[in-house]
Amino acid sequence: MKVAIFGATGTVGRHVVARALAAGHQVTALTRDPANIAAPHERLRVEVGDVMDPAAVERTVAGQDAVIVVLGAGRKGVVRAEGTRLVIEAMDRTGVKRLICQSSLGVGDSRGNLNFVWKYVMFGMLLRQAYADHVQQEQYVVASDLDWTIVRPSAFTDGPATGTYRRGFPATETALSLKISRADLANFLVDQLTDTTYLQRTPGISN
Repeated sequence: MKVAIFGATGTVGRHVVARALAAGHQVTALTRDPANIAAPHERLRVEVGDVMDPAAVERTVAGQDAVIVVLGAGRKGVVRAEGTRLVIEAMDRTGVKRLICQSSLGVGDSRGNLNFVWKYVMFGMLLRQAYADHVQQEQYVVASDLDWTIVRPSAFTDGPATGTYRRGFPATETALSLKISRADLANFLVDQLTDTTYLQRTPGISN
């Protein structure tokens, strides 16, 4: 498939690019600085620009079969939601329908999966802006006419891909480590390109 990736140079995005290329897909990555792309590849096209620039976003989306959004801004807000909104608008204009968007475990009905610390300390105080950004991001995606999947990962680790993580668990599930390796998350995101199990659903992913 031809896949556009937004957030391609982030800590998760780098894994997503590598996994998508390993799976045989053609990847277009938007980045403000091409030097941040790890290595050249015959099936990797680098588009220089900013996700907050509608023209750059449309150039990246045009002609693709699917889009993966793994935008991050640390504790800050705005970029995830507004960047995703611009991606959705570009997809509407160019006729691209399949969207896979990384959000966060704890958003929406998955709040029940969190423990006290994550509910009230992390998302309640320390990461409040980031949490609100993901809430708005999901609202934009769900309100769209796209064939979307929102993936809600728990906290990231730098461990290797294991394939043994849990996914699609109910909102009442509490027996979770609330951790997932970036490599496992990337594999799951890329798998959604060819799997419709979670079409217009919001699977959580965690060990």
